[in-house]
Formats: sequence, C-alpha cells, structure tokens
Amino acid sequence: MIVYEVTATVADEHRAEYERYMRDRHIPDLMKTGCFDGAAIELSAQGRYRVRYIAPSRDELDRYMTDHAPRLRADFVEHFPSGAELSREEWIVLETFA
Repeated sequence: MIVYEVTATVADEHRAEYERYMRDRHIPDLMKTGCFDGAAIELSAQGRYRVRYIAPSRDELDRYMTDHAPRLRADFVEHFPSGAELSREEWIVLETFA
C-alpha cells in the first residue's frame, strides 16, 4: 500500500473555495480513476491542508501518475492559478495497527 500525500497551503481568501472544490470535484474525480482505495482531507492549521490518497500498489499509483495526474493537475491549476502552494510526497506503508 502506498499513500500519495498532497499538502496545500491556501491563502485565506481561497480557503472556502478550495475546500468546496476538493470535496465536490477534485477528490471525487481522482477516486473515479480507480487507482485509489480511499482518500482523506485534513486541516492542520488555518489554510494548511493535507490530502491522503491510498493506492493499493505501486502499479496503481504509477497508472494514476501516467494516465490521470496531468489532466487533474491542469484542472486544479485552472481553478487555482494562484493562492495555493502544493507539495507532494509518496509514503510506503510498512505496517498498519488497529
């Protein structure tokens, strides 16, 4: 399992629009790709968000990056040409505990 994590720092004037866009459009569109088993959006501090997408395998994450990421990233930039700074990381899940 691989966690694909996107952290966003969003300007105050764009926060409500960002949350709406992520909930109503971006995350649902990303989930429709079939490359991920789940997603979560989290708020750390005012304007700082983390979105975690759970890919079942490296192959599925690679398929997302090749087949879907360019289109979805372009749509994000179209909606937020400024006011949102992003960073991306991949985490390999070594073990989970319940």
